[in-house]
Amino acid sequence: MLAFKVDNINLWYDDNQALIDVSLDVPKNKVTALIGPSGCGKSTLLRCFNRTNDLIPNCRITGNIYNDEGVEIRDPSVDVVKLRTEVGMVFQSPNPFPMSIFDNVAYGLRCQGIKDKKKLGAVVEKSLRQAALWDEIKDDLQRNALKLSGGQQQRLCIARAIALEPRVLLMDEPTSALDPIATAKIEDLMQALKKMYTIIIVTHSMSQAARISDKTAFFLLGELIESGPTAEIFQMPKDKRTEDYISGKFG
Repeated sequence: MLAFKVDNINLWYDDNQALIDVSLDVPKNKVTALIGPSGCGKSTLLRCFNRTNDLIPNCRITGNIYNDEGVEIRDPSVDVVKLRTEVGMVFQSPNPFPMSIFDNVAYGLRCQGIKDKKKLGAVVEKSLRQAALWDEIKDDLQRNALKLSGGQQQRLCIARAIALEPRVLLMDEPTSALDPIATAKIEDLMQALKKMYTIIIVTHSMSQAARISDKTAFFLLGELIESGPTAEIFQMPKDKRTEDYISGKFG
């Protein structure tokens, strides 16, 4: 079962082509890692899944991306706000809002018009539990989120995203600003979350991709060079460029 089917996507920023004829199947309830050197197009593709490239001036896209219901997500009939609710995003640096832990997680629900305190409390607890943060902060939910550690802030951002019950979580280098202990917690969390969500992660860390992903896609200069089960990509790559990148010969 697929969460997304990417079919011949081309993308330009002005005259600069950032993605070239990219086709990729994204399996449901798995972790798919997008790897490659800086500027290769992996974060650009990630932004295609929730259409945040639409917000970039002079961005032009051709091709199709179908969701698990066979809907082309760039079709004019698609509600973009609903799409971005169903496809949550976690960024490279933790970005909690300057408000309490509780209000951070409840923010999206309140934007949807949910005011019932009991329902808000239940969803906040559930989301914080799923983000493996509840036991650390359950007695201090009114604490300013900016006072949490970096790793806690990132897990809070994950809780904020999953409070809206997305189908997919996009993660753009979510551990690059974290120490090894916090990174390990986020990686463990991803393994637990994939039972409920499809996860697509951009990472520069080869070891991280090898540890946590089920499928890996290698990009170079806007092209998808190779994709497949992570073990195969790392142990038996079919393309010499993939082998060279994974072995550290460039990147």
